[in-house]
Amino acid sequence: MLMVPLVLIVVITLADIRTPTDVHLGPALVIAPAITASFAGPRLTGLIGALALAAQVIIGVFHGGLTTTNHLVQIATLGVLSVLVVFLCAVRERRSAQLAQVRSVAEAAQHVLLWPLPELIGPLRIACLYLAAEDEAQIGGDLYAATRIDGGVRVMIGDVRGKGLAAIGEAALLLGAFREAAHQHTTLPELAAALEQSVSRYLTDFEPEDEAGERFATTLLLEIPDDDNITRMTSCGHPPPLLLSPGSAVTVPSLHPAPPLGVGAMGPSGYSLDVFSFEPGDTLLLYTDGVVEARDPSGAFYPFVERAAQWTESNPETLLHHVRRDLLAHAGGRLDDDAALIAVHRTPTAHSAHHRGKVIHADGFRHRAGSEPRKS
Repeated sequence: MLMVPLVLIVVITLADIRTPTDVHLGPALVIAPAITASFAGPRLTGLIGALALAAQVIIGVFHGGLTTTNHLVQIATLGVLSVLVVFLCAVRERRSAQLAQVRSVAEAAQHVLLWPLPELIGPLRIACLYLAAEDEAQIGGDLYAATRIDGGVRVMIGDVRGKGLAAIGEAALLLGAFREAAHQHTTLPELAAALEQSVSRYLTDFEPEDEAGERFATTLLLEIPDDDNITRMTSCGHPPPLLLSPGSAVTVPSLHPAPPLGVGAMGPSGYSLDVFSFEPGDTLLLYTDGVVEARDPSGAFYPFVERAAQWTESNPETLLHHVRRDLLAHAGGRLDDDAALIAVHRTPTAHSAHHRGKVIHADGFRHRAGSEPRKS
């Protein structure tokens, strides 16, 4: 890149010297420091500006002398413009450094809020993906967490009303409440009731009057035992996961959702516990509505179930890679809402069971209604 302004200085100088005296190419030398400022700092830009000024002096010597009014004006003008370019370059560099520092702090804060999930938790292999709708943001109103408990793993995925940075406060509250309450309550309905209490207290203290009753969060809670090929699930207004099985089959477990958190205080009895089988080799795919509500330019929603059926044989990392690429391609490269996904794969064990729910096959996408899940 540095060769470009240097070559321009040489070419313009030689061309001006060889042209008639009534043709003046020297003013074009200001292009050299201007180009340099686009990729270099103020010091290198100032050096190129000085070389351009020296070239203008050489042109003046060969074209009538330095004492002519025309050459004096050209030299002075080039000098002033070069100084201005260097000044603007210094301002830009300073602002870039400030922006880099702000971004670094923001990234650190976002990583503290939304901890990356471990790749292995007990018999489970996990991968996660977050696509923020707001520019320069890594997280927004969607959230997920996983924690190890005695004899199993508990996972949460949720979606706070709103998107981008404005929804981070509620997301932070819900994540903190889950990480603490997940170890204190025996059942998922009890855990859901505890999260409802935390959200209600937060909204009572901080919800603006003009948004009363409009702030809430959908949440899906899962408990996956180590020694039993089942998954327990409680939904607070959140869609069910997809269960991907080898052979291009996608199971949509039956779900009995309760209202979202923050809509109304409920005790443990107000939440259902749905149970479905989760066999070795299967993968659970949890998601937020930013995935299924993504639209293409024609307004069509993303066909999530049909697309996921193509990658049932993939490991969690590869699966989310395929979904991310396909989702962004469908939405034209940018989402209108935050989107989060978690892929949970159960490693092979000696247990086996039968799937319950609605099975969708990739081969023609045939639908088969299964038996109802156990409910307690």
